Amino acid sequence: MFNEQHLHFFEQIKTPFYYYDLDLLKKTITAIRTESERYNYHVHYALKANTDKKILQELMLAGFGADCVSGNEVKCALNNGFANNKVVFAGVGKSDDEINFALSNDIFCFNCESIQELEVVNALAGNLNTKARIALRINPNVNANTHKYITTGLEENKFGINPYEFDTILEKLKHCPNLQLIGLHFHIGSQITDLTPFKNLCTRVNEIQAWFNQKGHHLENINVGGGLGVNYKEPDTELIPDFAAYFKIFNDFLELRPGQQVHFELGRAIVAQCGNLISKVLYIKNGINTNFAILDAGMTELIRPALYQAYHKIENLSKKNNITKVARYDVVGPICESSDCFGKAVYLPETHRGDVFVIRTAGAYGEVMTSQYNLRKKNKAVYSDELK
Repeated sequence: MFNEQHLHFFEQIKTPFYYYDLDLLKKTITAIRTESERYNYHVHYALKANTDKKILQELMLAGFGADCVSGNEVKCALNNGFANNKVVFAGVGKSDDEINFALSNDIFCFNCESIQELEVVNALAGNLNTKARIALRINPNVNANTHKYITTGLEENKFGINPYEFDTILEKLKHCPNLQLIGLHFHIGSQITDLTPFKNLCTRVNEIQAWFNQKGHHLENINVGGGLGVNYKEPDTELIPDFAAYFKIFNDFLELRPGQQVHFELGRAIVAQCGNLISKVLYIKNGINTNFAILDAGMTELIRPALYQAYHKIENLSKKNNITKVARYDVVGPICESSDCFGKAVYLPETHRGDVFVIRTAGAYGEVMTSQYNLRKKNKAVYSDELK
């Protein structure tokens, strides 16, 4: 993916920085639209993955909706041109101010996650003399077989309403005149690369929807969340996920009622591969058992390896065509924490101070999760359309 032209371009820019391939993003968007429109599915982009303005602009122009998990994400979506009737607002801890802002902007739907949240949204909507459209976020107890920190659909997780609460929920809704129940919402986790959990989700959605139908609630919308993973190990072999297989799973196994609309909340699968973290080597520290390549980027720029023990492919772009001498390095950052490590025992061409490193697949949960720990400066983004 990267060549001499990229190297010369990167060498002119102060590191670290995020590099976004807008052409790849556009190809990914086209693939999603082609496959989702086959079944008239609605796609909402999960802003928590990346809120870079150029990326948001491409997604808005493509006609995607916005999946938000905070009031500021709702504001960001609206400020970047997303239609209010395509904005959904999820999250277990929506504050009164956040709810009021979303109500005032007449967003499409609140994904409600608890009985008490229903009471609060109902009261606030009443104060504004309006009605809130809501979907119930259901905990389907489906194992996504992913990292425990990004599993969201089990009973032990904080998210969603459990089936044993359904009768109480319906009774509560009878006393909430300012709420309009329009759908059910599900999300089982993130970075799911085996499609089997999505098939299992469809089975649970069918069962749960049948229960609501028996109770006389025929709902217009089914939101199955997102969670489709990407190839971190070998990104060049799968720059665009298999959206055809992903959407087909839901078409094949989800049992819909006439006129029902299906919604998706994709984030990582859209933006992960188009983004990379570019850094330079500050020092090489050779030891008896371990060699360290110390970069000017750290966990403040990409926290996933420290937080999730996540793998990202690491490339020495300066030595891309010089692999006669290979050494093993722990690739680390400058932050004053032992967990500030991008990869251990990584085999790379013999590396020197000033070499340009590319940490791949950093477009999701990279820039958006940056921090100023150690009083680090926030780094800029650079785009492929600037490449000359």
